[in-house]
Amino acid sequence: MNPYLNPQRIRAALRALNLRPTRGMGQNFLLDGQVLATIVDEAKLHASDIVVEVGPGLGVLTWELLHRAGRVICVELDRRLADRLAAEFRDQSHLYLIQGDVLKVAPSDLLAQAAATPPYKLVANIPYAITALLLRHFLEATAPPDLSVLLVQWEVAERICAGPGDYSVLAHAVQLYAEPTIVARVPAASFFPAPAVDSAILRLVRRPQLAVAVDDVNALFRLIKAGFLHARKQLGNALPGGLAALGVTVSREHVVQALQAAGIDPQRRAETVTLAEWAKLLAVLSESGV
Repeated sequence: MNPYLNPQRIRAALRALNLRPTRGMGQNFLLDGQVLATIVDEAKLHASDIVVEVGPGLGVLTWELLHRAGRVICVELDRRLADRLAAEFRDQSHLYLIQGDVLKVAPSDLLAQAAATPPYKLVANIPYAITALLLRHFLEATAPPDLSVLLVQWEVAERICAGPGDYSVLAHAVQLYAEPTIVARVPAASFFPAPAVDSAILRLVRRPQLAVAVDDVNALFRLIKAGFLHARKQLGNALPGGLAALGVTVSREHVVQALQAAGIDPQRRAETVTLAEWAKLLAVLSESGV
């Protein structure tokens, strides 16, 4: 049984560290053994696996990973927690602990510090405030994880897994690289301290190639962001202003013609447009010199 999955132990550890969990750093510690078991099961860990954990905190999930994976790379921002983890798991030679900001270290460099190479898995209870940034940091990297199993806010998980009519920039940013699935809803009471909202276990399986074929991913997302800048407007009206805000001048007439050529009704709104349609629109605009 996981000795770290204990409310009294968690509270005592926080008191000893003189640490008051802060929402800004996403310090909500998991207490629910069933949720922990589901995360570990979904990660499908083997003794040969390399795992990256972001924000290990007091080591509840870390303990499970160390018992199943070949190498575990933990990145902890809070120095007090990092020092405690180093002491708690000092006998675990397959733990590689890095104290610092994960967003400032390329995933390939994290692997290099453990003398590891892809493939690897990302398994973590990630700080809510950096969810979108962290997902893009890993998914867009030269060394992305093959599988990610993450605890995220419920509403964020819903946005990531959305379909036509509910698309967002975040949904496209994730779905371009991975197939997302919500595994389970996790009530706020599963954490200490309890966050203001429920969470979800989110599984991301990396696609063997991008969901759509594009020559310039950055250009694709500039276009998507332009469409969502005035999301409540019809695309024929929203895109000219959105593109202008990003430094691209194009007339409404040109935009409407491009939308029609791409098979997109100019009266539609951004949240209804699929990745394939955005890619087609980008191709049409590029051909016309925009």
